[in-house]
Amino acid sequence: MKKFLPNHLPINPIKKWLAKGRTGKLVFGTAALGAAGEYALARYFFRRTVIRGNAKQSRTMNMSGTNWEIYIPGIRASKEWLRSQPQEDIFITAYDGLKLHGTYFPCEGSDKAVICFHGYTSEGLNDYSSLAKFYLEQGFHLMIVDERSHGKSEGTYIGFGCLDRRDAKSWIEYVISRLGENCQIMLHGISMGGATVLMATGLSLPQQVKAAVSDCAFTSAYEVFQSVLKTMYHLPSFPLMNLADWMAKREAGYGLNECNAKKEVAKSQTPTLFIHGDQDTFVPCSMVYQLYGACHSEKKLLVIPGASHAEAYYKDPAAYESAVNQMIHQYFR
Repeated sequence: MKKFLPNHLPINPIKKWLAKGRTGKLVFGTAALGAAGEYALARYFFRRTVIRGNAKQSRTMNMSGTNWEIYIPGIRASKEWLRSQPQEDIFITAYDGLKLHGTYFPCEGSDKAVICFHGYTSEGLNDYSSLAKFYLEQGFHLMIVDERSHGKSEGTYIGFGCLDRRDAKSWIEYVISRLGENCQIMLHGISMGGATVLMATGLSLPQQVKAAVSDCAFTSAYEVFQSVLKTMYHLPSFPLMNLADWMAKREAGYGLNECNAKKEVAKSQTPTLFIHGDQDTFVPCSMVYQLYGACHSEKKLLVIPGASHAEAYYKDPAAYESAVNQMIHQYFR
């Protein structure tokens, strides 16, 4: 029966399924073919979602369900304005040797800084062109990060916050070294960047980190993929997600449910603002209630009516800025 099993099949994860066919050759062959098909589908899913170059921004934007066309003129104007501001390319070395890139916008005479983390398949300057002006006007130095395997940062495997949370700590240490021990830091993340920020708050962070903003974060990569498979592809999560998780552990160095933001915020001591759109179908709005409920630090919640994925700021900028300003006034000197 070996002809049914390619050499690269993970024998241990599927041997239980194959054992069901031992009552007869035909059943065994059918089970083996089915297992091989499941493995091939999981492999395809893993490669197109976790490996850089295969994960496409256009596909992510289509899946998000947000009508970005109506915001394009404003976003372009914000990008033009941001390009005219003093800025500097910064490169640091990650814990595993990767070169990470960020764009630094100084705010003369300030001791406040915000470190911004973007969404899946995006880049820092794409996601923060509009919010950048808000933060600069509030007197913040601005560090807009390209997360690993995105933009000008190195990396083969997308980290989904699991790997990036340690990168976030490296960026925090860089900002402290640049601005001094008396600086005050805000963390702000959108989508995958939001999950990165929440997972980072579960670490032991320097006392300079005063607050965090998480916009449309997911509870874990595993659970958001599980939701996408069900709602968009009408596929069961088992065994595809189990195999994809096994591949991620073997190749990327982390499990898709290993760093669960819901578990990490339970350890957080960082005051956190949770933001979500109630029409988000990509990262379901139900996840923000799970995250908010699990968080044991001081916390606030803002749900924007009518906003889909990553649309909250554009849908209601006044409410968004007001909520962030409340955090600034409460936790920053």
